[in-house]
Amino acid sequence: MLDSYLGQSILGRAIKNKRVGVKFYNPRDFTSDKHHKVDDRPYGGGPGMVMYALPIIRAVRKIRKLKPRAKTILFSVSGKQFTNVMARTLSKKYKDIILIAGHYEGIDARVVKILKAEEISVGPYILTGGEIPTMVIIDSIARQIPGVLGKWESLEEERVSSSQVYTRPEILKFGGKDYKVPKVFLSGHHKKIEEYKKSLTNKLG
Repeated sequence: MLDSYLGQSILGRAIKNKRVGVKFYNPRDFTSDKHHKVDDRPYGGGPGMVMYALPIIRAVRKIRKLKPRAKTILFSVSGKQFTNVMARTLSKKYKDIILIAGHYEGIDARVVKILKAEEISVGPYILTGGEIPTMVIIDSIARQIPGVLGKWESLEEERVSSSQVYTRPEILKFGGKDYKVPKVFLSGHHKKIEEYKKSLTNKLG
């Protein structure tokens, strides 16, 4: 799932140009049974399956031998809400980050205790697995790294942006109506344009 996303567009170029590096570790490679089983029924009952602690712990310990200062993150619905501020902090503070992407009903809670992993949630909703949160985290952190977006000015938070942007044509005719670009954007008056953008941002709170 991640290979497809990471091989395209901005992230694909960033990885090709070695601005960012991504490596995958499969928990099945760290099992000791012949079937490479990574999950079982939850204690206390309940639907679904829970991922074993040991294969994940072994995988992370192997990574930590190579990257002893790596930050470890585990995705959890009860985790701290991920924000752009967190993305910026992680990009500046850590060179290496381990992302533990669970599946099924989740991961044995002892993983967090043993690895002292930080629990993070990408939003107030529940997903079927940790693959999408992983892509969200990689994307949001990678774009904070100089050179990934090309020009640093491309980073929205480094310039005045707004919730409304326009391009050609100046007048869009649709459904019998004319939809025009606000005059201020056509004025060439940079100060007024920036003030207008700020007013839109302030309305959003």
